[in-house]
Amino acid sequence: MTIFGLWVINKAGGLVYQRNFGDGLPSQTSNEYLVLAGTLHGIHAITSRLSPTGSGSGAQVIEGESFKMTIFLTPTGTKFVLLTSPIEPTAETVLQKVYEIYADAVMKNPFHTPEMPIRSEAFDTRIAALIK
Repeated sequence: MTIFGLWVINKAGGLVYQRNFGDGLPSQTSNEYLVLAGTLHGIHAITSRLSPTGSGSGAQVIEGESFKMTIFLTPTGTKFVLLTSPIEPTAETVLQKVYEIYADAVMKNPFHTPEMPIRSEAFDTRIAALIK
């Protein structure tokens, strides 16, 4: 499995969690990550409106020569984005497991607000174990 990074974007387009794995991505500042997440949020919103049937869920995969972004949209509007190599076959499965970890480790915390940054050691530990 070649996973480069994980982003969690809230329903307003704010980056609430970002973590890189390995050396596959160029180094970015926190502000650059915020801009990238906001841009992806906008692209996702536009692509959800382009469906000929009117019931699109937005972009689910964006591919480049050296990367693939797989996007998982939850019913509450939170987006989980997994950055992988282009040939990664298990991205959807990994994102489903990330969502389960999020629901268990973050959303069950009575002090966490969904629009705020994720600061959970249990979430970090379980994500690291899943990706390794």
